[in-house]
Amino acid sequence: MSDSQIDERVFRDFERVRHDQIAASYHDFFSAITALAIEPLLAAANVTAGCRILDVACGPGSVASYSAHRGAVACGIDLSPRMIELANSLHVGIDFREADIEALPFQDDGFDAVVCSFGIGHFPNPERAMTECVRVLRPRGRLALSWWDLPSRARLQGIFVDALREAGATPPADIPAGPPIFRYSEDSELRRVLEHAGLEGIVIQQYSNMYRVDSIETLWTGSMGSLARTAAVVLAQTPDMQRRIRSAYNRLAGEYMDDQGLAIPIAFKVAAGRRPDQASCRLPCSVKTMRASDQRRFP
Repeated sequence: MSDSQIDERVFRDFERVRHDQIAASYHDFFSAITALAIEPLLAAANVTAGCRILDVACGPGSVASYSAHRGAVACGIDLSPRMIELANSLHVGIDFREADIEALPFQDDGFDAVVCSFGIGHFPNPERAMTECVRVLRPRGRLALSWWDLPSRARLQGIFVDALREAGATPPADIPAGPPIFRYSEDSELRRVLEHAGLEGIVIQQYSNMYRVDSIETLWTGSMGSLARTAAVVLAQTPDMQRRIRSAYNRLAGEYMDDQGLAIPIAFKVAAGRRPDQASCRLPCSVKTMRASDQRRFP
């Protein structure tokens, strides 16, 4: 399906509603998995003490919180009101706001770094979203994003992909079309979207880990409460098809079982680039010049 066939408004509303529905379960299960990318993401964005960082599609706020503990001045935005409510309750003192990434409520050149943790595949128009991120980034500031590797390597998602295919399930018509989930698993697509946004010096790195889960039931329940689009596809099937999907899933997940539970391969990529220098470039913020009273003053 081409991007021209995507109704951006309908897909954006779907993403907002689904992430409101799964906010708590996402935090309980999935935050520990996405946290595997926090260190490489912040390193790629060159986040240091005193820097002003914007975390877009922040979810429950883990990346912004981690940045703040490093001494950065963090702000987070998300489309989902429930995610923002959860982030504010979990991380008191950090500025979290409900906002659309395609229309950020900040002035030009306001941040030293912008990061996006596993968000790009959820945006109706990723090119517009990344261009807006670059707008609020200061000249020579850095943007970094993480996204999942191909399903053959990122098996938490890949088991579902294989189970749906084996069962013969198809996406129901009432689930709105969105950008292909694994488009940005390809280096060429990650590079293209960042170049389109005007970044230079783009670097893409691949990471892999193992994540342990005690049982197939825990993996299924946690994933169904975390993977917005995939879970919606499963839940929209007939009861018979859902049983077929679950049977295939149990068999495929069982391949990762050992005497301690399951060891699931987790693989993702981190892509980063720099906004080009401009005559209007201001100096990077410094921990020496950043006052405590400034920490919630965002443009």
